[in-house]
Amino acid sequence: MRTLHVRPYLCYKFLNSMFLGLSVGSIFVLYTPLQPSIFSLGGIFLAISMLILAKFYSKIMNIDAFFYITLLVEVVVLLFVSFFLIFNYSYITALFVYLGYQLTFVFGSYLVRMETIALKKTALISMADVIKQKGYLAGLVLSYVFYKILEYLNIFDKQVQVYNLHIGLLALEIVIITTVFKSFKKLI
Repeated sequence: MRTLHVRPYLCYKFLNSMFLGLSVGSIFVLYTPLQPSIFSLGGIFLAISMLILAKFYSKIMNIDAFFYITLLVEVVVLLFVSFFLIFNYSYITALFVYLGYQLTFVFGSYLVRMETIALKKTALISMADVIKQKGYLAGLVLSYVFYKILEYLNIFDKQVQVYNLHIGLLALEIVIITTVFKSFKKLI
């Protein structure tokens, strides 16, 4: 059995949201090779998967499942960032990254509901939401500054810019996974 430790969890939420803020602009460059119909198929997959997952809430609405699903989502992110860095730009890479994001989105509603249950107190839930927004904003600002620095260095190629961003995202994702382990301590 595990227990949620609030301070490291709030740190996790900040870093997780910062990752999102940093990466949000890169998606438009990453997904360039994909046909619009792929996004429709992805949406269908997402909706069906979320329906199926909701049927299992009675079994997975507990702290241990919350830990494992949180960890699964972060490992999937680590895998598709690594995949992109190794194989760079291609149709397959774009598809793999898109599918990875879709897979993580499947668990979005569950994670939000479990977070509400795990944090219990309105003040903690509010704090978590404020920290998430601060992390997202910090990521957006860092992303903007990063791209401007690259432009200052005469690196204007969007693909090169996004590739360089993903080197930092890989390091950040490793830190995020570390905070997941710190957030959910196993009871002895």
